[in-house]
Amino acid sequence: MLKNYFNIAWRNFLKHKVFSFINIFGLAIGLAASGLIALYVTDELSYDQSHRKGERIFRVIQRGTWSGGGFNLAVTSAPYAAALKNDFANVKDAVRIHPEGGGKIIYGEKQLEAGDIFFADNSIFNIFTYTFLYGGAKGALQKPASVVLTRTLAEKLFGDASLALNKTIFFDKNLPNTVTGVIDDVPQNSHFRFSALRSFDAGFTTEWNNASLYTYVLLEDPSAAKSIEAQSMNFYNKYLKSSVSGITYTMELQPLKDILLRSDLDYEMSPNGNVIYVYVFSIASLLILIIAVINYVNLTTARSSARVKEIGVRKVIGSGRKNLMVMFFAESVLLVLFATAIAAVIIQLTLPSFNVIAGKTLSVQQFGILNSCLAALLFALVTGILSGVYPALFLSGFRIIPAMKGQLGDQSSTVLFRQGLVTFQFVVTIVMIAASLIIYQQLDYVKTKDLGFNRAQTLTFHINNQSVRAKVGALREQLIQNPNIQGVGIAGNPIGNNDLGSNGLNPHPEDKSWSDRKVAQNLVVDEHFIPTLEIKMAQGRNFSQAMSTDKTDAIILNETLVKELGWKDAIGRRVEINDEVRTVIGVTKDFNTYSLQHQLAPVVLTMPVRTNDQDNVYIRVSPENIQASLAYITKVFSRFDQENKPEFHFLDQNFAAQYKAEEKQGKLLVIFTVLAITIASLGLLGLVTFSAQQRMKEIGVRKVLGAKVTGIVVLLSKDLLKLVVIAMSIAIPLAAWAMHSWLQTFAYRVEIHWWIFALSGIIAISIAIITVSIQATKAALANPVKSLRLE
Repeated sequence: MLKNYFNIAWRNFLKHKVFSFINIFGLAIGLAASGLIALYVTDELSYDQSHRKGERIFRVIQRGTWSGGGFNLAVTSAPYAAALKNDFANVKDAVRIHPEGGGKIIYGEKQLEAGDIFFADNSIFNIFTYTFLYGGAKGALQKPASVVLTRTLAEKLFGDASLALNKTIFFDKNLPNTVTGVIDDVPQNSHFRFSALRSFDAGFTTEWNNASLYTYVLLEDPSAAKSIEAQSMNFYNKYLKSSVSGITYTMELQPLKDILLRSDLDYEMSPNGNVIYVYVFSIASLLILIIAVINYVNLTTARSSARVKEIGVRKVIGSGRKNLMVMFFAESVLLVLFATAIAAVIIQLTLPSFNVIAGKTLSVQQFGILNSCLAALLFALVTGILSGVYPALFLSGFRIIPAMKGQLGDQSSTVLFRQGLVTFQFVVTIVMIAASLIIYQQLDYVKTKDLGFNRAQTLTFHINNQSVRAKVGALREQLIQNPNIQGVGIAGNPIGNNDLGSNGLNPHPEDKSWSDRKVAQNLVVDEHFIPTLEIKMAQGRNFSQAMSTDKTDAIILNETLVKELGWKDAIGRRVEINDEVRTVIGVTKDFNTYSLQHQLAPVVLTMPVRTNDQDNVYIRVSPENIQASLAYITKVFSRFDQENKPEFHFLDQNFAAQYKAEEKQGKLLVIFTVLAITIASLGLLGLVTFSAQQRMKEIGVRKVLGAKVTGIVVLLSKDLLKLVVIAMSIAIPLAAWAMHSWLQTFAYRVEIHWWIFALSGIIAISIAIITVSIQATKAALANPVKSLRLE
């Protein structure tokens, strides 16, 4: 019996090819989009799931507030791990992870740069799950100067990972490390990825107020995290109060599974995702699929008049409502199975491009071919049954006598239902169009906004060799000789990477104008930094090499910090920073050191006291012949360091990199918007095609009586276009609310203008008019003689 139903469904598809194509192609697009988003969302939710003890692993973070500001840090100081193990019985183990282990690796004649190397305690292997291929976890990082390599790095160095064990490699030529183990590569879906782990020096520690590394703990019972957090102030009073006083302190234990999608702290280990985008794309996937299912429901119910006699005949010869419902379900499921097969092909063809846009390495085989096929089949069956529920109930409910006469009865509720579905389709479409426009506008704004300095053609590179840092003056003199080099400055950090350090400012005992401690970003710069970046001075002067006291006694503030301090004239004021008293000699106009997701922060500029602080070179080059300038810089640098080549980073690229996540999400949303428009347009095309077929004689009569083509097009189009206008009135407030919420993630953002929503509506109406008019015009231009002969 079921086979017979599928045969009937197949013949029905072949008989109505246009409607079958619209339904199958629309569903295929919807299913393909849903499949791609499902791969993306599943990958995002799978982060850090490979660790056997993952439910018991927590990262220690710290927050502090006071009347002058606050901090939210993903990092702690070195003594935290031992103190937590000692003070809390539920802390079974702890590990310190320091990000500064990378650099040049030398083995024989081979040299390579690896920045993703961390220092770690040996307890890392007791807490996290890594598979040792050679060597063992016990004591692998116990001794100083030990290193554990990943398979890929071991193969790069030794050709064969099995040859790596007990070999000696060098970091920067003079730091030998013994390879004590080789582990399998760290999964890509991990917030903590590395190519090697190095052991700490014997007795390594830092001051309690020096937050520079990450601390993870393994709890005996994960529910104990809250009780440990509740003792934050006791912990603070015992260990931190003497060095970090006057704050309300909170220590939190952040679950491992929450770090990627639910954490946005200062000094994160790697760029994090956002769980909001997971929700947004999941909803977008569902909506696109719903739009495709709506097409099927609308076209099937709209074509009910063409099948009413068929249903009457089937009822006369003994088919009950249950049999008819099964027949319609079979038709729906068969259609979805065809659509699923086409969607699988679309996914396979588009996945490489999707991976490039999303920054992923997704694969349809990542869950296993059998699992993927079973999931696709189950998905097709569920979607087929759900999309067939209303048509099956509606079509099987016709009474025998009216059905045999071709009478549909009162269809007002069904028409209203179809109109509601079409309106819903275009509400979704207009919201997505508006969202795409606003996201594009915001991303363009953050890329072009004046940041208070000249980021065009300004590049930075890091000096790895400490002996070269002592010669930066001579390096600068040689660089500046080239007429294409417009400025050369030195700083302790590159700006735009969102990872500057900070310092506390305390009032000088003689200054009674302010009393609360302030925290400001600290940037160590030389006297050439400000003119190289063309930062403007608001008050006072720049640092000067001629003023010997500038290195130890002078300080420059930005306008934001001066405003927070309540000063009108800052020059000559004295502040305490790092237990040193310094005099304010200048105030810069505000300039952004972080991306525009962050509010402009107070900034303190000091000169480098140690040569080790002179490790980042800033160079502004002429826009003409940039490649020649880069070649010249490389040539000059090689005179000072023959082993290392400068790795250039342009400042505009540094800042742009902070918006990569938003840019990816924006591109994906544009793609999904185009798909939603395509599917909705297919639905309109199907409805107007069917309407034209049903009214063929009416159109013929109207033409014979003198009706113009435009009048017939309006006749066939006006009801559907009314629905699009109604959809606009619903979609605009929804889109305004959603995009206002999204823009709140940026400290600096565009205003939402009315014309964006007007344009979104115009685009939707234009697409609807074009779609409807194409088929309506075709029907209007048909020969009226042929249409009048139709029975």
